[in-house]
Amino acid sequence: MAKISRLPDTVANKISAGEVVQRPASVIKELLENAIDAGASRITVMIKDAGKELIRVIDNGSGMSREDALLCVERFATSKISGFDDLDTLTSLGFRGEALASISSVSHFELKTRQAADSLALKFRYEGGSLVEEAGVSGEVGTSVSVRNLFYNVPARRKFLKSNATEFRHIFEAVRSLTLAYGDIEWRMYSDDEELFYFRNPDIRERLDYFYGSDFSDGLISITEENDYLSIHGFIGRPGMMKRQKSDQLFYINRRIVQNRMLSQALQQAYGELLEDRQTPFAMLFLGIEPSRVDVNVHPAKLEVKFEDERSVRNMFYPVIKRAVQLHDFSPDAALAGIPAQPDARVDPEDEALHRRLMYHERPGRTATTQELYAGYREHSLSDGLRRNDETPRQEEIFPFSGPEERWRKQDVKPAGDEVLTTVLQSRSHDEDSSAPPEGAEPKIWQLHNKYIICQIKNGMMIIDQHVAHERVLYERALDVMNQNVPNSQQLLFPQKVELRHWEYEVFEEIRDDLYRLGFNFRDFGSRTVMIEGIPQDVRSGTEVTILQDMIAGYQENASKLKLEKRDNLAKSYSCRNAIMAGQKLSLEEMRSLIDNLFATRAPYYCPHGRPVIIKLMLDQLDRMFGRS
Repeated sequence: MAKISRLPDTVANKISAGEVVQRPASVIKELLENAIDAGASRITVMIKDAGKELIRVIDNGSGMSREDALLCVERFATSKISGFDDLDTLTSLGFRGEALASISSVSHFELKTRQAADSLALKFRYEGGSLVEEAGVSGEVGTSVSVRNLFYNVPARRKFLKSNATEFRHIFEAVRSLTLAYGDIEWRMYSDDEELFYFRNPDIRERLDYFYGSDFSDGLISITEENDYLSIHGFIGRPGMMKRQKSDQLFYINRRIVQNRMLSQALQQAYGELLEDRQTPFAMLFLGIEPSRVDVNVHPAKLEVKFEDERSVRNMFYPVIKRAVQLHDFSPDAALAGIPAQPDARVDPEDEALHRRLMYHERPGRTATTQELYAGYREHSLSDGLRRNDETPRQEEIFPFSGPEERWRKQDVKPAGDEVLTTVLQSRSHDEDSSAPPEGAEPKIWQLHNKYIICQIKNGMMIIDQHVAHERVLYERALDVMNQNVPNSQQLLFPQKVELRHWEYEVFEEIRDDLYRLGFNFRDFGSRTVMIEGIPQDVRSGTEVTILQDMIAGYQENASKLKLEKRDNLAKSYSCRNAIMAGQKLSLEEMRSLIDNLFATRAPYYCPHGRPVIIKLMLDQLDRMFGRS
């Protein structure tokens, strides 16, 4: 007697449902995708008891004939494809023909549908996958699907559903992702008979402000890029928007919501040190690519995709995000920077507040560019007698992509030597002695407690942490020097001997080549002892030994905690140990030089470790503090 037998369809459907229908949100997603594929221009979502009691999706799409309506709940019955080759030209969201069969097998399922040419709608009712009722009823053109008592006949699955707050959050995120992707559709949602939203306007910013908080869209950076292979458009968030969940990264491939590790990592890397530990940036990005170049048939829930040439997609995606991040003013306002939120703070999934919105509070206003902030500083930080002729730098002067020597040349600045900040920008005014304040002129740059630099900008003031500002300058300079092999060494008149401990010498050997590129010259001098014969021009005289030892310790600590790329790690350690310290008094020209060099970097707002460099305090904030408004 044979031991192997074919499973009944009812059992097979229940097993299949475990892959396709994991929770109420899975049902919502599948039904909404069907409604979109049917050409609906209006979709209504209704849920009760977080989808456990009722899920209903109503659309005004094309509707179905009786034959199609009966087939749609059969396994592997679909109108989207007819052969395997159709996957290469797939434009619909659904295609497998499994969803409705799986859903109907584990619920009390009702389907009501009507085509425009029909006078009556057709109603079909299923229990556990079996048809129990068919009738003609009155109804609007389109389709209405009701799913009651999900998993009623699979108690083990129903038992493992989470609390209503958690299940609602998953449902809300599924609806949100499609609502944002399809602005041309009117969306309405009810929860326990309460209307949550009704979007009739296709304006995407209105929807973003609802889901994430008032004026949220004002702080977003718009992205648009297109070539023959890939198109990218959408929004990314400012650093102030980053204390968020991974679910707030929305990636769409041909308007299909997807999860892709490569895109998420590339986005994270593009922000670089603007992110603190465990922070993730907000993003809503739409990628358009030829369907034959992406495989959507990877995951049962159709959430994962595989690119034909993942490297090419990354090489196009990463620079677009990186450039957008570098070209915008990310300095926080003082009113928002009071008590920093813990980077590892997590939203309690049981929080009932998630029943409404995932809120984000940000000061409203258009996102400014770095060029605008720097131009405001140049215009307002100097008195008339001190102002230079070229008050607004050219775009290429703020964000040069050439090497350090070319960058310094464009700013008329030579590489700094022993006296790091005493090398000053050469005056560009016709008056050769314009660096000296004329009689009666007051400089509009101050040093507070030998720690912070305060300067006047348009409509307020800018506060700069001098240590982390110099750290940012040295960090980028170190990376450029190592990557481009620009000479950056000066020989010591008296070489310095360093005796390294065993673990220090191992780290030293690991990074020796990059230390040489950075500007250090060494000569072996016995077991675990080296002579420092040359140093980078930024290293202060008399600190050679301590700097090397501190860099080795910092590199080791970063390697164990942060898993950084080698040169990035070395540049971080080097800049941290060489930057001017809090408590060090700076002259007026040293402060000006530091600010100008800071704004010549690619990312002036955060230090290499993620701390803010610049904080703004605007006049309107001061006016409110003093009760003037």
